[in-house]
Amino acid sequence: MIVPAYKVQAYLSECLDSVLSQSYPDLELIAVDDCSPDACGAIIDEYAARDARVRPVHLAENQGLGRARNAGTAEATGDYLVFLDSDDTLAPDALRSIADRIKESGEPDVLVYDYARTYWDGRTVRNQLAGQLTEQGPAPFRLQDRPGLLRVLMVAWNKAYRREFVEEHGFAFPPGYYEDTPWTFPVLMAAESIATLDRVCVHYRQRRQGNILGTTSRRHFDLFEQYDRVFAYVAEHPELARWRPELFRRMIDHYATVFTKRDRLPRGSHGEFLRRARAHYRRYRVPGTRMRRRNILVRFGLHRTFRAFRLVSAARRRTFKAAVKLARAVRTGVLRLHYRIQLRLPVRADRAVFTSSAGRGHGGDPGALEEAFRRHVPHIRTAWIARAEHQHTVPPGPRRLRPGTAAYWTALARARYLVTDDVLDPGLRKRPGQILVQTRQGTPLGHMGLDLQERPAAARGTDFARLLRGVDQWDLVLSGNRHSTLIWERVLPGRYRTLEYGAPRNDVFQRSTSADVARLRETLGIPEGAVAILYAPAHRDYLRTQRPLLDLERILRRLGPRFVILARTHGGPLGAGGRIIDVGDHPSVQSLCLASDVLLTDYSSIMFDYANLDRPIVVHTGDWEAYRAARGTYFDLCAFPPGAVARSEDELIDVFATGHWRGSRSTQLRAAFRQRFCPYDDGRAAERVVRHVVLGGTGLPPVVPLEERKPAPSACAHSPLATVPQPSGSLPVTERR
Repeated sequence: MIVPAYKVQAYLSECLDSVLSQSYPDLELIAVDDCSPDACGAIIDEYAARDARVRPVHLAENQGLGRARNAGTAEATGDYLVFLDSDDTLAPDALRSIADRIKESGEPDVLVYDYARTYWDGRTVRNQLAGQLTEQGPAPFRLQDRPGLLRVLMVAWNKAYRREFVEEHGFAFPPGYYEDTPWTFPVLMAAESIATLDRVCVHYRQRRQGNILGTTSRRHFDLFEQYDRVFAYVAEHPELARWRPELFRRMIDHYATVFTKRDRLPRGSHGEFLRRARAHYRRYRVPGTRMRRRNILVRFGLHRTFRAFRLVSAARRRTFKAAVKLARAVRTGVLRLHYRIQLRLPVRADRAVFTSSAGRGHGGDPGALEEAFRRHVPHIRTAWIARAEHQHTVPPGPRRLRPGTAAYWTALARARYLVTDDVLDPGLRKRPGQILVQTRQGTPLGHMGLDLQERPAAARGTDFARLLRGVDQWDLVLSGNRHSTLIWERVLPGRYRTLEYGAPRNDVFQRSTSADVARLRETLGIPEGAVAILYAPAHRDYLRTQRPLLDLERILRRLGPRFVILARTHGGPLGAGGRIIDVGDHPSVQSLCLASDVLLTDYSSIMFDYANLDRPIVVHTGDWEAYRAARGTYFDLCAFPPGAVARSEDELIDVFATGHWRGSRSTQLRAAFRQRFCPYDDGRAAERVVRHVVLGGTGLPPVVPLEERKPAPSACAHSPLATVPQPSGSLPVTERR
């Protein structure tokens, strides 16, 4: 690892920590102090004193990023060179993933891996060209087998280089602003073997200020010298002449990017920059090369024409935005008038409107009730509200409505039954004769409603007055247990009536069969005979960026090949493969529950639903105190858990490895948990709700006792599970509370 440092004292420690805390320990960290005027040199020496893997290099004078990297390369003894800028960081376990990929791909000359841009406001955005890094197909390969790699960001820090390959070809960084350009192009073209790693290994910090390439300076003219070096290298190696068209396209596109970026070139220098770009166009042009439209301006050096073109384009954009704004205002006025007219027409007793999660798609309690309406009261016509991108989730039967359309406002104005688990619409004016059923979204563990007034982290952005105005429109609220009933009526006070009938969305657990479970597992790609762990953590209000608190890859390595994880996390796509199956975007949580063999969660309300399956639940409480302080909880989960409790990642591994996750004590805890929170979920909750709401409570089916229920069995319910061999010296774990 080679980390050059210059005037980055605020970021250097985080960078070095990200390297030294890697799970792959076989590394040397060469930290180069490029004669930095701040405390970078002292910080490097402090780390060297604490960790023998750190080798400090102090340059007598500032030489720039490229030559600082060269100084680090000269000191390197490792098999591979990995560069990291001192304001960026390595992702956890990045080096282990890199080392594993190097080994399995036959130790290539170059390994290209992915990165994500991290912003000061907490956003993380993955490289848009990540598709070029797919690991599908043969590996290693040569550049001609995957030329698209030349379009990936041309920097030194998203690759690992075999040191002998670098020394054999004499590669070195030149001085200048754009020193990466004459390094990365020749390296990729000369490499006899290349491999890719489809994993984010570097977090590329987007600084608000201080980014070299975002600074206004004439030093951006350095780009011309660097491309001269690239084409000089190709001229010295005739076998690489085939790459001249692609290099030419990349060069001209790079020039156009610098020219069009605001605050790159100083005032008055644009004409000179374009003239030099035009000279390079003529010098290195390859006849027949197709160019992007904006790059044609570089060809002709039309500086003033380009400025006029930008002014015309800006005027067109402003005119278009004004026209769109006017059209939206007219449309809004027309729809408001339409809604007022519909409010004067009679309410239709044979109409019911449903929606879930603010229009995300068919599912949840409203989805189960919509199906129950069609089954038990077929004379009522149902409609489902879903945004355009979720229309495909709506099954045949209900009418599909899109928010904001005339049909949408007609349905809200005239349907007798309105069913939702969220807010229907802020503009809704509930009429006499309409019945609004609020299903909520699960049994609460963390504080909700008015209790959040004392929890600023969890209540961020909540308009409590608006919330209570919505509550005033509710007629009926569904509850799955006495615990929920008491909480909803206190934290969401209103004139509604609570129906303590169970959760309709959980009816499917009692109706499904072993064949249904097998079909779902096959659809998700769960191997036959595998133990499927559904990992579904709660949202952390006290964290700006949601990320898994568990190292899922490490857990699977310890548990062995029999286990797989269905990961439903809040941090976006995992980009994982193999035995980690990313189900974050799966439309049906209940289907995931049915397909799994055990639930791994922390404080998510999914545990209350999953308990109805009478399958093992494991709770990870590593940050229980922080979660309880930020959100507040209605009971002590550690004292009354639904199964085995693990307070750390190592404890969690032991819970699964030793079989305690499905032991007798865990079974006892789950039984007590079900007794308290699952008294009515017997498969007929939706029917009870429909009969009460539409039929006046006639023919309500009795509740089936817990001991008589037969939920869908787990795929591994009857298979013996061997414990996982533990390394020598590990301590046995006693049965969890």
